[in-house]
Amino acid sequence: CERCQCHGEDKRTAILYTLLSQNLHHSRGGRSAAHRHCLCHQRRTVCLRTPHVTCQAASNVLVKTVSFMKNLPSFHLLPREDQLLLLDSCWVPLFLLGLVQEMVTFEVMETPAPSMLKKILLDGQSKRQEPERTQPTLAAVQRLQCCLNTFWSLDLSPKEYAYLKGAILFNPDVPGLRASLYIASLQREAQRALQEVLQPLHPEDQGRFARILLIASTLKSISPTLITDLFFRPVIGNADIVELIAEMLYEITGRQLAP
Repeated sequence: CERCQCHGEDKRTAILYTLLSQNLHHSRGGRSAAHRHCLCHQRRTVCLRTPHVTCQAASNVLVKTVSFMKNLPSFHLLPREDQLLLLDSCWVPLFLLGLVQEMVTFEVMETPAPSMLKKILLDGQSKRQEPERTQPTLAAVQRLQCCLNTFWSLDLSPKEYAYLKGAILFNPDVPGLRASLYIASLQREAQRALQEVLQPLHPEDQGRFARILLIASTLKSISPTLITDLFFRPVIGNADIVELIAEMLYEITGRQLAP
């Protein structure tokens, strides 16, 4: 951030600017206005350029992700507690695989920042309202897009997607599982099926299986908060996304994801 305009030598010293900055500094618990409005690459916040189109596509992918879990008899044989633990742990990488499979692309733009005067005028009201929502950063979205592009370069077949999803869903390393041994056997079965389907499809590529698993492991580094804020927060508001997915999985309510 050495070249960030927020810390440049041309910082304004007008009386109004100083007063507004001091007011914001006091109301936000000591965080400086310069820090919050840093224009450097890492801190720049973004939002979807076409939220209606992209959120609808993301919602469709999430519905298909839940349908995948619904159609696995071995998943429903697990204790309900284990199902929920796996759901909470694995929904993001499964959803991202769905984005790749459905070829969902998206663009982002810089989040419009409200004027400093508007923040001052609304400061008294904001204290009585819910906390401000987090916004995805440009750097985080670029990491996400890099992961998706890497998967697209693999050009997976439908069977490869299906078995890879099974290997990701049945993760015995999730803490608190009651049937971890059985889940481990399901993961080995999915990995073995993936390896077997690769042999006739890519006989010349002996390292494809290890490469697929390695790239799949990068999906776990994508924050659930980033995925929720970017694709679903405009649709579900402050609702808990995991609770919503659980409702969809067990058909507790008829609520659907729709912008």
